[in-house]
Amino acid sequence: MDRTSAPLQTVIRAFEIIELLWEGNITGPSDLTRQMDMPRSTAHDYLRTLESTGYVVRRDGQYHVGYRFLAMGSRLKHRNRLFHIAKPVLEQIASETGELATVSVEERGRWVVLHDESGPRSLNLGTYPGRRTPLHSHAAGKVILAHLPDENVEEILDTHGLDPVTENTVTDVETLREELRTIRDDGYALDCNQQIPGMCVVAVPLLNDATVLGALSLATTTDRLKDSAFRSELIEHVRRGANTITNEY
Repeated sequence: MDRTSAPLQTVIRAFEIIELLWEGNITGPSDLTRQMDMPRSTAHDYLRTLESTGYVVRRDGQYHVGYRFLAMGSRLKHRNRLFHIAKPVLEQIASETGELATVSVEERGRWVVLHDESGPRSLNLGTYPGRRTPLHSHAAGKVILAHLPDENVEEILDTHGLDPVTENTVTDVETLREELRTIRDDGYALDCNQQIPGMCVVAVPLLNDATVLGALSLATTTDRLKDSAFRSELIEHVRRGANTITNEY
């Protein structure tokens, strides 16, 4: 019998519980018993143990994810060199275009927001640092995919597939591969309504030699992007911003 299997499963189960708490699906042992099909006494032990770490708190008899995670996430971002270089660039682009400017990275096959800055007419998308979405569902993720090694792309596609986020999301592998080739040739990506109906994203890769660090993107409305002059303006803004970031990295 593998002696490491039991503690490993315990750790995995603890993080599954934290995810349920974060999503608001459970508030106590009874909820946890139903969600994870475990004895109530076991559910109670997990919650009390997590509470003892300070990462889970109990208020008014209900369990919640604690602000200790907020401190950890904030420190993680502020330790990141890309964040510090990109932040003033995002502020400038958001101010000049009025749109939502974002710097993002890939982690475990997902697109992850590192930081964003809102302009005076930004879409209110409810984004936040750490938000994760499928890479194939919008331009910012696709520019990262387009510059990852082929074996990494294949692994991501095998692991996550191409599930539709909206009716416009690309779900055909060959169509996506053709898009990625076009993105590499053009140096930028642009698409609409694939992640959120009514939203368009313009994005460029952040490259350090041949390594993709992440993506710089602007999100705007589908209606505004119909203006070809405005579309060209946004592309130019993200290209200039990316040059500034990569030159300072």
